[in-house]
Amino acid sequence: MAVTDNASEQGFEPRIGRSVSLDHAAELLGVSRRTIYNRIRDGRLQTIRTLGGSQRVLLDSVQDNLTDAMTVSRSDKRIN
Repeated sequence: MAVTDNASEQGFEPRIGRSVSLDHAAELLGVSRRTIYNRIRDGRLQTIRTLGGSQRVLLDSVQDNLTDAMTVSRSDKRIN
């Protein structure tokens, strides 16, 4: 049996490649690391903890933040 079969049976599915470090999330969003922490606290970014205890940001929530930023930007241009 493969390790992944055992992990799936226990309800654990690895999310390798689906999360980024806090620094990388800040770079992708063009904001500071402090802003990333604020957005995590506000619930605008979702995170996971690695087995080693590090916090990583889910890419889906980064994409949602980018989409929200683009929507706001477009609506601002329409108003002006």
